[in-house]
Amino acid sequence: MAGHEFPEPADRKRVADQAANPEAAEETRHSCDPAFQHGVVVGFDGSTSSERALAYAIGMARRSGSGLIIVHVANRLPTTVWAGCEPPVFVDVPDHRTEVLGLELACADHLSEVPWILVERGGDICHELEEVGREYAADAIVVGSTHGLVGRIFGSVAGRLARRAQRPVVVIP
Repeated sequence: MAGHEFPEPADRKRVADQAANPEAAEETRHSCDPAFQHGVVVGFDGSTSSERALAYAIGMARRSGSGLIIVHVANRLPTTVWAGCEPPVFVDVPDHRTEVLGLELACADHLSEVPWILVERGGDICHELEEVGREYAADAIVVGSTHGLVGRIFGSVAGRLARRAQRPVVVIP
């Protein structure tokens, strides 16, 4: 069984509305597929390091006989970037990259070995990966390491996630 999940545009609006009312967020969020409970969550954006993380996560899911939850976190930019106002308000930027990634993953032969789904989220990468891990009661979260200037200045996703996650985090170089 292989597949992918693309939220409708209404879901993107619901993600933005959830920040204002956390209690409503729990009520509106769909229940996850039980087939993927205790699976492996992997952050994927198409980069070389995320491809290595995906390859490792596929092997991990195959060895444990569990499903693979591939998470792509879409871009969200604070409106303060444009307006200079306070407090920061986040705006969803159209991100068609998830659709492209979904098509690439659907054609990938190496994913035929395990059941998988693609989940799109918007927001902070660390928070969203941990949130998906909580929703699916994941056994582990796999991420690629961050290289470059941005990771050095703002801290890497892997480092921030390892400090705050409630489940094992595997960082692939």
